[in-house]
Amino acid sequence: MTQKINQKQNLGQCGRVIAAISVIAISACGNQAPAPDWALSAEAAAQKATQAYLQGHQRVEALQWQKARDAVASTGQPAQAAKLELMRCAAQVASLDWNSCPAYEALAQDAGKPEQAYARYLQASPQAGDIELLPEAQRAVARQLLGGGAGGTAVAEIKDPLSRLVAAGVLLRGGAAVPDLLRQGVDTASEQGWRRPLMAWLLLQLKAAQQGGDVEKQAQLQRRLKLLETSAPK
Repeated sequence: MTQKINQKQNLGQCGRVIAAISVIAISACGNQAPAPDWALSAEAAAQKATQAYLQGHQRVEALQWQKARDAVASTGQPAQAAKLELMRCAAQVASLDWNSCPAYEALAQDAGKPEQAYARYLQASPQAGDIELLPEAQRAVARQLLGGGAGGTAVAEIKDPLSRLVAAGVLLRGGAAVPDLLRQGVDTASEQGWRRPLMAWLLLQLKAAQQGGDVEKQAQLQRRLKLLETSAPK
């Protein structure tokens, strides 16, 4: 009986690690073994770092990402470090902070095929063979990019807020700057209280309103931005 309880606890622990830190700890979770300390430390730090980044707390973000990197570095496996860096890249894409993800690029030659596929996806450049290697929540958007679609239907169907915002950022990066997609980005970030991506999506929505000559919409968005600025971390 005790053995069964321990197995359930280990599975639950393992599931939490995988859910929070992608597949970093998956190799440690086989055969219901307890997740190792490095994976749990990386999970906790990466979660805190991601939330701090989305909320605009730069000092906390930097500290927690370094803790996560130190934990993963203890394995001596660049492939694991590449997975961690992709988590950071995904949060940046969700916040419309588009770059080449240099920290991942430095590790890319040791990254596994799923990570290479995900990196291409975050750049809005998926390949046909990447689809099945991507997280399930992102596959419909990848197919949409490959098919040249521009709507936000695939994004709206994603339940997890961060996954939805990542997908919206990827689709936007691929050229799908449609009003519905901008609304989804704003609404998702606003519902979670994520200042950094909300500011970016609101500014983009404001630009669209200015280009469309929608004066009333511009005023409403400017009020939202002003309120958001008053809540910025000191």
